[in-house]
Parts: sequence; structure tokens; C-alpha cells
Amino acid sequence: MHDEIRYDAIIIGAGAAGASCALWLARLGFSPLLVEAGTQIGGLCLVHPFPDDWNVSLPGHTGPQVAHNFAVSLDRAKVPVLLSTPVESVQKDPDGFVVMTAGGQKLSGRYVVLATGTRARGLDANPNSSGSREAPYPGVLVGPGDHVVAQDFKGLEVAVLGGGDNGFENALYALDHGAKAVTIYARTVRAQRQFVNRMPAEHIVLGDYEVDPQARRVNGRAYDLLMVFHGWEPCVNFATDLALQRSERGYIQTDISTAETSCEGVYAVGEVAQRFHPCVVTAMADGVTAAKAIQARIEAGQSSVA
Repeated sequence: MHDEIRYDAIIIGAGAAGASCALWLARLGFSPLLVEAGTQIGGLCLVHPFPDDWNVSLPGHTGPQVAHNFAVSLDRAKVPVLLSTPVESVQKDPDGFVVMTAGGQKLSGRYVVLATGTRARGLDANPNSSGSREAPYPGVLVGPGDHVVAQDFKGLEVAVLGGGDNGFENALYALDHGAKAVTIYARTVRAQRQFVNRMPAEHIVLGDYEVDPQARRVNGRAYDLLMVFHGWEPCVNFATDLALQRSERGYIQTDISTAETSCEGVYAVGEVAQRFHPCVVTAMADGVTAAKAIQARIEAGQSSVA
């Protein structure tokens, strides 16, 4: 039974950062437990079907292929993994931390690592909304991923909301896959110049805009499809009891050298803390940072006892 074991670290979230942290702790000789709300290991990699030529170590690999490698590595290191196990709360206890799952499991660990990543912001202004990619309105897609690839764009008039890389890149994807017309609505343009230069200037509308998602209208104009790229929000509502310090945008603040949060013994890695440029490679490095910090804490404690 898992509630009879006290792990050296409980890592919540099995994306790039969490998988990396768990792997390193196991390879360093410690006992991690990896807990994942989804049915598979991989996090956002699972919904990125495109070849990732930015990853210098795995050119041409898609997100699901990268996620598969995570699972293989964890299996080889014999890291225990709980899938389909959402976490409900994390609380301190005299010996470390207690993690309660939605299914009623009580997990105990000396340290906790938050690696739950981010989710795409939808049109709902409520900060406590799920932020799910599955929008509550037909004909509205939220965030990038495999649901965009599954969409048939042929002959559609599309409005893209958001002026970042994801907005422009997905607008170009829609055009390349048969959309009749694509208009980008952006308060500001933040995308890479290589994407902006490929988008005709007359199809970029700058400034505030009004959206009626039920009617699929932007500034009064009707569209066949709306694509929403309003950025990301961290998935850490379960950690409210820890009273972690956050940035203005809601990301968990951490020590740059250790990834430790304002709550001693709790670490945050990957996009949930947005410590570095968000990508698979930096997330994996972030996981290593936390693993090495936990190693140092455990070994220092063992030395003091000796």
C-alpha cells in the first residue's frame, strides 16, 4: 500500500520536468514517487503532434514520441508511477508532507516537487476556471495541440485571438491547410519575426477586441471557427494550503539555484514556475536542479546524524 511508505520525494506531474526529476532521484539512489493526473506520462508533449526540430537531442521527434521515451526511461530506472491520480491537497506534517489524492490515497514524502505544468487560458475570465482545451462553445478551439491538427480547415473563415508565437504559428497552419481566410486579432504582437513576416499585414487587427463565442463573432464579424491563444496559467490549485509565493502572472516563485519555493521542502519545476524559456529541454534541466537540491538536503541530514 502506498500510504505505508514514506518516499524521499513525491513528484506531482509526469511531464518533462517531473519525469526528469524522478529519473534523476532514482538514479541517484533515492526513492521518488511520480504522481500523474492523466492516463499517460508526457504532459503537454502528448498533445504536440509536430516534429520538434528545436530539441537538439531528438531532431524530428514528435511530442508523443518524446513522451514515450520518458516512459521508457522511468521504467528502466524502476520509478514507481501512479497514473490517473489527481492530487487534491498537499499539507505539511512533522516528518515532511502528506499528499492526498482525489481517490482518497494518503501519500507521504520527505519532499514535494510540483511539476504540474500549465494549461491554455480560455475565454472565461474566472481565474479558477479549468482552462481546458475543450472550450464550452462549438467552433471554438483553445490553445495549441492535437485538436488543431484534427480540425478540418478547408473553406473556413477563421479568427485567431492572440499575438504570440502560438497565435501566428497556428494561423499559418490553418492557411496552409485550406482555410479560406484567417484574421489575427491581437492587442500586441509578440510573435517571432519569422512568423509575423509570413502573415499578410491586412489580416492582422491590432488593439482591443470584443468576442461573442456563442455566435463566433469578433468585433461584430462572424467566423466559422475561433482559435484562442491567450497564453497559459499554472495548474496548482491543489497546493493552496502551502501558501506559496506567486509572480504577478500566478506562477510559483522559486530560488534560482535550487528550484525551492517559499515553503521549505517544496520545489517547483518546469512551466508551473516559468523559471526559464518554456520548452522540453529547459523543463528537463529544471527537474535535475530540484533532484540535485533534494540530494544535497538528504545527504546533509545524513551527515549531521552521523
